[in-house]
Amino acid sequence: MSTTSLPTARARATTRLSYDRFRAFLVACAIRPRARLWLVIQLAILHAVLWTFILINLKAAQDVHMDVAEAYGWGQQFLWGYGKHPPLSGWVAGVWFRIFPAADWATYALAMATVSTGMVICWLVALRVVDARRAFLVAVMIALYPIFNFKGFKYNPDLLQLVTLPLVVLAFLDAFRKRNWLSGVWLGLAGALALMTKYWVLTMIGAIGLAALIHPERMKFLASPAPWVAIATMAVAMIPHAVWLADAHFVPLTYAGDTYSLDDKSQVHQLVLGYLLHNAGLLALPVALAALAMALVPPWGRLLLRAPSRIVTRAWARGPNSGVDRSQALNVWLIQAIVAFGPPLGALAFSIYMKTDWGISLFFLVPLALVAIPTLRVQGAALSNIAAIWLVLSAATLAASPWIAARELAANVGNTATYGARSDLARELTQAWHARFASRWAVVAGSMESIQPMVFYSPDHPAAFTPNEPWSSGLTSLEDAKRYGFIGVFDPTDGRLPAFEKWVSEVAPNAERMVMTTRRFTHSRAGPSMSWNIYIAPPAK
Repeated sequence: MSTTSLPTARARATTRLSYDRFRAFLVACAIRPRARLWLVIQLAILHAVLWTFILINLKAAQDVHMDVAEAYGWGQQFLWGYGKHPPLSGWVAGVWFRIFPAADWATYALAMATVSTGMVICWLVALRVVDARRAFLVAVMIALYPIFNFKGFKYNPDLLQLVTLPLVVLAFLDAFRKRNWLSGVWLGLAGALALMTKYWVLTMIGAIGLAALIHPERMKFLASPAPWVAIATMAVAMIPHAVWLADAHFVPLTYAGDTYSLDDKSQVHQLVLGYLLHNAGLLALPVALAALAMALVPPWGRLLLRAPSRIVTRAWARGPNSGVDRSQALNVWLIQAIVAFGPPLGALAFSIYMKTDWGISLFFLVPLALVAIPTLRVQGAALSNIAAIWLVLSAATLAASPWIAARELAANVGNTATYGARSDLARELTQAWHARFASRWAVVAGSMESIQPMVFYSPDHPAAFTPNEPWSSGLTSLEDAKRYGFIGVFDPTDGRLPAFEKWVSEVAPNAERMVMTTRRFTHSRAGPSMSWNIYIAPPAK
């Protein structure tokens, strides 16, 4: 035997031993009561940091999404509602941007902080249903779910539901087990917090209610004070928002009815099918990677050569499974089944425009629902495998993100919706206002799509006013626009332009009118050119 092979063999053995030690350490931390919480928190922090940098690179040639700019504008004032939605997403944005600057990177950090917080809460939910080993597997599957990484780039009420809805499920599972008045209080507060995020959460709250009524132990739960205290607590907590809603003439409900009603049945069918396929595709990734992690448990190499079917079948076995609380697992299965199929069926029945984004908050229980299957056996090596898969994929995406961004820009160079230089326009308009009036630019008017970036990117952060939309945010008014003056911004290709010009002619007939063109250059590559109709109305004398 050649002696030159000895160091190589020794190095391989040392590497193997180090990996085995790391795997044993990771599994020990994942199941040890004193260490497991910190392990998941550290995973969430690392996930947030990695994906913040990935998004900064991927979105370098883009302005922040309109929803993010809108949430920033809401956060400038702490109201009990903002026209279209309840206030919580605006409050969170308001607090965040009092700590961090109004910069692109801060919006991506906010989005990743949101989903990473949701990931930790999902792990806490999993601990109520399965053992710590399976719960860690669920946490990493959540991290691999595209909604919690690249699809979660825009902070808005949909994304914030990934914090508030897991909190509701967590509170419900605790209330279902403890059945005392205190757990009912927490459930009611969690429900109110969710409702203050978006009314869409009624789907999840309704699913929880149905699950409680269907569950075999329903009488024990219903005979306890928990559900009734929860209902009373939620009702009391929602009183301030209900008062605002009445004062606002139920504008959010008008917005939903006007925006998402459809008469075309064939379009409804297409949208529902697209919704189901889209969300199934997103869920396929973490499920497939978890299956791969379990398949690669040693000695997978020998099994691959001698009994390939055993790679799959060894993870399944009948018999008792102390790692799953079947009663709580049934709650999870019921809730997830109801929210998976209830909204599409409702859309078909009532001819509702079904957005794919509505599924963002409704499928976070799928990893837990699968891992809680009692016949599934999760070995410790699967935890290190899936953690390694998550780390490799995240690091590879980080390394490739500048190249991906450049390719996307080259392929969509004429896409003004994505690559239009709205931030440059905001800064130029701020300079134009200061040069004319030597005062702060207070109000920007136009369509929501055009003016929200002005709110975010202008150093003056003017309040947005949408004159031809009934669901105003309430942050400013027509009287403010007349008193402080305004800049109107409108896309000349928008079909709503004639109505806006008519409004400007009535409110500010002497407004200065011009056309401005912007174009962004990213790494010496030109983005699309975009023109804007601009209307500058001076402050009242």
